[in-house]
Amino acid sequence: MTTLMFILGILIFVVGLLFSIAWHELGHLSTAKMFGIRVPQYMVGFGPTLWSRRRGETEYGIKAIPLGGYIRMIGMFPPGDDGRIRQRSTSPFRGMIEDARAAAYEELRPGDEKRLFYTRKPWKRIIVMAAGPGMNLILAVAIFLGVLMAFGINQTTTTVADVAQCVVPQSEQRDECRADDPRSPAAAAGLRPGDTIVAFNGAPVTEWSRLQSAIRDTIGPAVITVERDGATVDLHASLIENQVAKLDDRGYVEGEYVTAGFLGFTPASGIVKQDFPQAVEHMGGIMASGLDALIGLPGKIPGLWDAALGNGEREADSPVGVVGAARVGGEVFTLDIPASQQVATFLFMLAAFNLSLFLFNMLPLLPLDGGHIAGALWESARRNVARVLRRPDPGPFDVARLMPVAYVVAGLFICFTLLVLAADIVTPVRLAG
Repeated sequence: MTTLMFILGILIFVVGLLFSIAWHELGHLSTAKMFGIRVPQYMVGFGPTLWSRRRGETEYGIKAIPLGGYIRMIGMFPPGDDGRIRQRSTSPFRGMIEDARAAAYEELRPGDEKRLFYTRKPWKRIIVMAAGPGMNLILAVAIFLGVLMAFGINQTTTTVADVAQCVVPQSEQRDECRADDPRSPAAAAGLRPGDTIVAFNGAPVTEWSRLQSAIRDTIGPAVITVERDGATVDLHASLIENQVAKLDDRGYVEGEYVTAGFLGFTPASGIVKQDFPQAVEHMGGIMASGLDALIGLPGKIPGLWDAALGNGEREADSPVGVVGAARVGGEVFTLDIPASQQVATFLFMLAAFNLSLFLFNMLPLLPLDGGHIAGALWESARRNVARVLRRPDPGPFDVARLMPVAYVVAGLFICFTLLVLAADIVTPVRLAG
């Protein structure tokens, strides 16, 4: 049964992956058609075509390798300086430019002269190229909000799981009490496991982060209101100073210790549904973490190299490719948790994948969507400057001239993808164990 659920999880992940890719390309397709650009092909996947069907002027299809997708628009690049699509050149870099330019004019038909991508105003081209990543962002936001509000997430609550009997500085990292350790304020006040703290010094609290901040900011007497056996009880405690873990702005432990107020209990964790403001705040933190992960991606390469080709261990926050993500998707459906939480965890993975697609594709590098957006922005800027200075219109910016750079970026991305693939096979990231 476990193997069957694992395989089912992988298959569901592949379906989610294909849907995310198709959704991305739908953004490009719909806006391109809206602005009158002819689109000969809309494909999900790469490699040999498994299925295709023509509807109107566009061929829709699915290819064998589910690692991406594309739409083909005619006239992605303007003609060369002499007005020709292809010139004869022995330069390898010039050859790259000419090949890219020629590919942009494949399937050109009579009457298409006014339906070329490069002839559209820069703001229209920006919309077409940003629509793909934008669709991934919309999907990610919708899934994140839906999961947070409908299913909830496992988070720390204001319910007491355990009460410390003595005061032990966290920097000492020990659990046992010594004879000379003072009694903890929580134990002295009569706080019990199972109590739910609903107010601190008269201020209602429903979130652990706010209760934690209130405790850390208090040294001395405090009134702790708890729900116990259906009744509300006021406990009187005298909080003391202690060495506790330092937290950053998002509530994550930084690894250092600070002096703050101390009560002395361990909060319980549980599945908590979020209201809309809480869901938006939590989603904002996820997006900030995703951006931080993208910025820190180069720093993960040495660890990936050691994990894939050396004796290093795979870090928990290591980048994961399609193979690794599919494996994790399979593991989600083998976890010993309620089915609703399996679905919620899988949906969270799918949302995170779509957020990654958005962030990555918006990088201002060719051949990514962000590279074409940057080219259109540059064209708009220089045309506006020429207009203000009353100089001749410089014409469209020839993005094809940047194709040698695009090939380098694509080569680096392929190498990184292969490295992640090797790490996913040799030392995969796992949810359990």
